[in-house]
Amino acid sequence: QVQLVESGGGLVQPGGSLRLSCAASVSILSIYAMRWFRQAPGKQRDLVAFITTGGSTNYVDSVKGRFTISRDNAKNTVYLQMNSLKPEDTAVYYCNVVTTTASNYWGQGTQVIVSS
Repeated sequence: QVQLVESGGGLVQPGGSLRLSCAASVSILSIYAMRWFRQAPGKQRDLVAFITTGGSTNYVDSVKGRFTISRDNAKNTVYLQMNSLKPEDTAVYYCNVVTTTASNYWGQGTQVIVSS
C-alpha cells in the first residue's frame, strides 16, 4: 500500500504561481511513474503531467511551458510547479503513482483556485 500526501494548493490570482507537492510513503525507486491529474467541477479527471523513474516527462498541451513536474528521490516527493496560472487551471489536483508492479494509488487531492 502506497500513501500519498499532497500539499500546496490554494487561491492565487491569474498570472500567479503555486507549487504542489506529493510525498509518497515508499521509495520513488519502486514507482514507475508519478502523475498529476486535475478535475474541474462537472468535468472528468484529466492527466496534466507525468514523470517516470527514468526522468522522462510529458505534459498536456494546455500547460506546456507553464507547468514543470519534477521529483526529489531523497524525499520520495514529486512536485508540480505551476506558473502563469489561468482561471481555467482551477481544479482539484490529484497525485497518482503507478508502481513497478502496475498498482495504482491516488492522493486525496488539493484544491487550486485561480481567481482575481
